[in-house]
Amino acid sequence: MAALLPQDCLLCGDFSGAALLCAACARELPQLPHARCPVCAEASPGGATCGACLKSPPHFDATVAAFRYAFPLDKLVQALKYRRRLATADFLADAMRAAGAPAGDIVVPLPLSAERLRARGFNQAVELARPLARALALPLALDGCRRSRDTAPQATLPWKERRKNVRHAFECALDLSDKSVVVVDDVMTTGATLDEFARTLKASGAVRVINWVAARALKD
Repeated sequence: MAALLPQDCLLCGDFSGAALLCAACARELPQLPHARCPVCAEASPGGATCGACLKSPPHFDATVAAFRYAFPLDKLVQALKYRRRLATADFLADAMRAAGAPAGDIVVPLPLSAERLRARGFNQAVELARPLARALALPLALDGCRRSRDTAPQATLPWKERRKNVRHAFECALDLSDKSVVVVDDVMTTGATLDEFARTLKASGAVRVINWVAARALKD
């Protein structure tokens, strides 16, 4: 019911009615290029699979993203992760559905480490995954996958170090034989974390892994 009450825009503070954002701020949210790689969602001429994915194919098979990770979208993600503005999760989930719901058999949110989960109090990927799984009428796996060790925040590391940082960071006890798995997360940056998680899921039998993210950081 609270979402139906008049409120101020989360980004600029102007009146936004029942919406999280005013119309002006909603128009300013950064869009992804129309032509992008279907595997990693990087910009790619003609929407073809990019050279990086052809040269070194990741363990995931596709990526669907709603926005480009840039100002002011980054403020929404930070409000969710660090200020516990959970209404932002519903807004982002709606945008993710509008970007195109991937086909799959099960939805799995990217796990947080136990240490980070205790510090933050919730997993933002779970908050995104709940309404998405419900909308797709797919099972949501909240147990069975875990981040087995706490790693340095990826944002603090050079791009080339991120893959090494997350190597063997996940465990999966689910039987995913012959299943297409939709992995939900808030932001995809280099893709190293999602790639390692996809590797773990495929070791548990998954035949296809699709990333479904609110935002994709693109190389400049």
